[in-house]
Amino acid sequence: MRRILIIKHGAFGDVIQSEGALRDIRENHPGDDITVLTTPLYRRIFERCPWIDHVMIDPRAPRWRLDLMWKLGRELKARNFDMVYDLQNSARTASYFYWFFQHTNWSGTAPGCSHPHRARNPKKIRTLDRLAGQLKDAGLTIRHTRKPDVSWLADDVSAILEGAGVRQPYIMLIPGCSARHPEKRWPYYAELAGRLIAEGHEVVMAPGPDELDLAQTIPGIKLRASRGFFSWFELAGLLKRAAFVVGNDTGPSHLASHLGTQGLALFGDYAPAALTGIERENFAVIEVQQLAALPVERVLDEIHLRAKLERSPA
Repeated sequence: MRRILIIKHGAFGDVIQSEGALRDIRENHPGDDITVLTTPLYRRIFERCPWIDHVMIDPRAPRWRLDLMWKLGRELKARNFDMVYDLQNSARTASYFYWFFQHTNWSGTAPGCSHPHRARNPKKIRTLDRLAGQLKDAGLTIRHTRKPDVSWLADDVSAILEGAGVRQPYIMLIPGCSARHPEKRWPYYAELAGRLIAEGHEVVMAPGPDELDLAQTIPGIKLRASRGFFSWFELAGLLKRAAFVVGNDTGPSHLASHLGTQGLALFGDYAPAALTGIERENFAVIEVQQLAALPVERVLDEIHLRAKLERSPA
């Protein structure tokens, strides 16, 4: 049995998109012991993942904290890993090669890495293609990397929907995103929700911490967990049950895409949508130069074109 380490720190959308790569690594290492090194925020997601055996936490201490970096290095070296797949491919994780793994087989973009398994340039390649290229370069057979499926994340949310009186089918809106990226917010969800409701559709939102005030301005049902906010597993269940999802370039939209839900993501020109991997057979993208210039009519037309929706019963 070989010991395999996968490094994946985040962010949320990238963690979701790595699911197919994790599955391919498992299928290529069927009898081996696989550990994921991640950050505390994503521990529970990886603990549920069926393709790995163990989760190890990297506190990502400042690199000037040599005591903490030395502690992490000791813990990693003590596990005697035979192979490392660096799916994060950041400057930090590349430095781990020099500090901890110079005598271990390594798949990643560490500059000057003496091992043959080098990832391709991550800057200008679609996320899923980059991951597939990296694993192919490492000699793995690729079957799932370009088709992540995180259905195993979804909880049964029947009680949540029934308790809130949600009628099915329903359309779920994701009107917010991280407060650090207001440029990613399309400003016309209130009008879109009103038009959909007027057509007879049930409209639902499950706002996160950065979306509470915004959600109050939008017609439709606002779902709230009794403890405040839904877990990722509950959110995945709500997205999985939706007939259609419309969202911004944010983690929950990526989650919906890789759950197989029909949907639509709205992008401005801050980053090429094609590189994110969100667009799939079930999930379309509208990409415009300025989100504020994207009219509601165009979004409605795309929903009508792609969604097979019946009006909710009165």
